[in-house]
Amino acid sequence: MLSGKNAVITGSTSGIGLGMAEAFARAGANVMMNGLGTAKDNADAIEQIKSHGTKVHFSGANMLKPAQIAKFVATAEKKFGSIDILINNAGIQFVSPVEDFPPEKWDAIIGINLTAAFHTIRSALPGMKKRKWGRIINTASAHSLVASPFKSAYVTAKHGLAGLSKTVALETAEFGITVNCISPGYVWTPLVENQVADTAKARRMSKADVMKDVLLAAQPTKEFVTIEQVAETAVFLCSDSARQITGANISIDGGWTAQ
Repeated sequence: MLSGKNAVITGSTSGIGLGMAEAFARAGANVMMNGLGTAKDNADAIEQIKSHGTKVHFSGANMLKPAQIAKFVATAEKKFGSIDILINNAGIQFVSPVEDFPPEKWDAIIGINLTAAFHTIRSALPGMKKRKWGRIINTASAHSLVASPFKSAYVTAKHGLAGLSKTVALETAEFGITVNCISPGYVWTPLVENQVADTAKARRMSKADVMKDVLLAAQPTKEFVTIEQVAETAVFLCSDSARQITGANISIDGGWTAQ
């Protein structure tokens, strides 16, 4: 379905990003991966995506560094000839009451979850406008629509990402470019697994009670969203069938934000 298209996916060596890289490669797209994991983890992820037979490149660009982001996008354009699909997926989390929230954690979460998306979009848009085709997908969260305690920076960043997506969607609507958010509920990833321990500490609860009474309590289906469900939604948004979907924030949250 996406044969010949070139996709850039930030934060794509683990979790949702790796699942997206796999889904796009399976659909025929070439993929530029990105991550800051260990050399072995990165190599394993790259080999996993290469197994689908499309072109795969990797960049260790730090999403907190605007100059590295610009170089990352330029490198992808040079290697592939174009960037057709941009997925801003890199994200980090930290859980703490506001009064105890370390300022450096706030800056890092806003920087990676929100500001990095501005920089990648800003760098990739000229080429998309010139070609009159592009797909930009920002991995937001149910927290782009609702808040939870102890997650001030994350909720702020994800609300901002939803606003950024709407604004860019309006600016690019006549250029054959769509810009959308995907907002999953709780997906079982390393990020969420780490949150369990942090939330247990912040709320003074057991890990088991956090799983039952904090995480899945928010999702009426009482099930975690799967990485595959998120990834296949992203692939669909890049299809011709989705060309009139732009400026949308698509919830995949088991009914969480319907409450």
